[in-house]
Amino acid sequence: MQSFHRKFHHPQYLLLRPSTTFLLPFTTNLRHPQSPRSTMSVSTSSLQENTEQLLKQVLTYHNQTKHSFTNYARGPRGLDWDNQPNPFRRYISAPLSPLLHPSNSDSSPLYDSLFNSLPPPKPISKTTISEFFYDSLALSAWKSTGFSTWSLRVNPSSGNLHPTEAYIISPPIESVSDSYFVAHYAPKEHSLEIRTQIPSEFFTNFFPNGSFLIGLSSIFWREAWKYGERAFRYCNHDVGHAIAAVSMAAAGQGWDVKLLDGLGHDELKKLMGLDVYPEFKIPSTTVKGKLNEIEFEHPDCLLLVFPNGIQEIDINYRDLSLAISKFSKLDWKGEPNSLSKEHICWDIIYRTSEAIKKPLTIEKNFIIESFQKSGNLSANSYNPLTLRELVRKRRSAVDMDGVTSIEKEKFYQILLHCLPSGFQEGQKRQLGLPYRAMDWDSEVHCVLFVHRVVGLAKGLYFLVRNEEHFDDLKKATRSDFKWEKPEGCPLELPLYELGRADCMKLSKHLSCHQDIASDGCFSLGMVAHLEPTLKNKGMWMYPRLFWETGVLGQVLYLEAHAIGISATGIGCFFDDPVHDVLGLTGSNYQSLYHFTVGGPVVDKRIMSLPAYPGPINDT
Repeated sequence: MQSFHRKFHHPQYLLLRPSTTFLLPFTTNLRHPQSPRSTMSVSTSSLQENTEQLLKQVLTYHNQTKHSFTNYARGPRGLDWDNQPNPFRRYISAPLSPLLHPSNSDSSPLYDSLFNSLPPPKPISKTTISEFFYDSLALSAWKSTGFSTWSLRVNPSSGNLHPTEAYIISPPIESVSDSYFVAHYAPKEHSLEIRTQIPSEFFTNFFPNGSFLIGLSSIFWREAWKYGERAFRYCNHDVGHAIAAVSMAAAGQGWDVKLLDGLGHDELKKLMGLDVYPEFKIPSTTVKGKLNEIEFEHPDCLLLVFPNGIQEIDINYRDLSLAISKFSKLDWKGEPNSLSKEHICWDIIYRTSEAIKKPLTIEKNFIIESFQKSGNLSANSYNPLTLRELVRKRRSAVDMDGVTSIEKEKFYQILLHCLPSGFQEGQKRQLGLPYRAMDWDSEVHCVLFVHRVVGLAKGLYFLVRNEEHFDDLKKATRSDFKWEKPEGCPLELPLYELGRADCMKLSKHLSCHQDIASDGCFSLGMVAHLEPTLKNKGMWMYPRLFWETGVLGQVLYLEAHAIGISATGIGCFFDDPVHDVLGLTGSNYQSLYHFTVGGPVVDKRIMSLPAYPGPINDT
């Protein structure tokens, strides 16, 4: 343990300079493997060659967008404030239906109770849909200092840039719409923009009573404005945060959530009305100028929200796809607003977004697995906060105080809620809240830098979130790691001590020299089972791995606030030096997201204002 500790404090690892390398874009013409219904005329060899091209593109993107001690991923040299993207998408001339503004005193279950069981499901109504959005994707506050005013949201976002947009596809809701409809959620107004009416049989033929759909999309330009090529990663972190935020808010209403992941990119695009955007022609290199088409929305995922307790739903993806194909002929209302006057196109983002487009998989099963409760060490683990109180007070800490510590029991409690399979031995399937929204086995683990946990030695630890990977992880990492359960660790918690050392400086240097990684109680890196997952399941798993890290990150946010401290996601870290610390080589395991948990430093110069109605003069 001491050997790697000394290595990463050598002066050579403290050198930083801006990136000056212009990497050539990957220009291979990429096409997706055909969906199952149309593969008869495609040879096995051509499909394999196509898959290899797609994998090469994804790995090219991943490696090209790594930060290193001597070179950051390509991005703007400074921030073009005149062209900062508008964080609020609106569909001009679409009918606007305001939602209700619930108070904290309105019915909302205690946060920690939801990990044990879900409450009885409530019916869909204007009240419950209003609460659902208010607790998941709405504004949570406005902040002001000097001449600057900006909003915060319940769902966090890298740089507070909010690339994620949300849509509801729903049966009629009294005082919202008399017909079955598709609407865009406008968080600034806490309202629904009614985009179109849809045939009633779309719901009656495919989905149970009391259910509706939530679609999520990303505007890559919003993140790329600040973060350049690495923005594609951050957009997908944000999708994961949104999935978790939606899942938690739905749980508060007694609703379950599952991805409809048999559908492909084309179906999602039609369903959300995103073919209103002109086709974006990807340039062969980085381009700057007026590129209005770059403000399009990339469809990410579709979530079915349904009453908990339903044990089986038969989804026929072939027939569902045929029904969605008719959505292009519907009368869609509203034109998307312009977000910036000028843009920069980081072409590798859009080539990669083409490579990871998911085809329709008609043979995919829609499985509802039993709700698995998560561990609760004691009745006093958390402050008595309702779900609404907690999600709406969540903030991203800007600095940590470097003093606050937590007891190991609370540390273990946080990690128990980070387990995908809930409170049981043998972690693999995603059965607990909010992970159960995802339909793949967990592919993300956590390496933890423990700084200030009372009763637990400082050092490096590993949380194995899919125990089928345990033997492989031991072989892939450094041979001198201990892999021993710490004293007092719950039997059901697959946490292992790798080695003891003061890792404060190390964690800081690995997270782009940011003090926030060393000044908390602990920080962590989320290590994904990357290349084997892409090869075995498909290239579309690349963004889904980031979604899984975002879901896990959202839990860390809520857990930290629930015990009275704070947290922050860290997107800037030195990728391969993290792998070197662990002894990882190749692309089988890659660090995708970092996080820190600790006592926040509050900037008293910043004034907090109510989320609604909010300031009159704002951007």
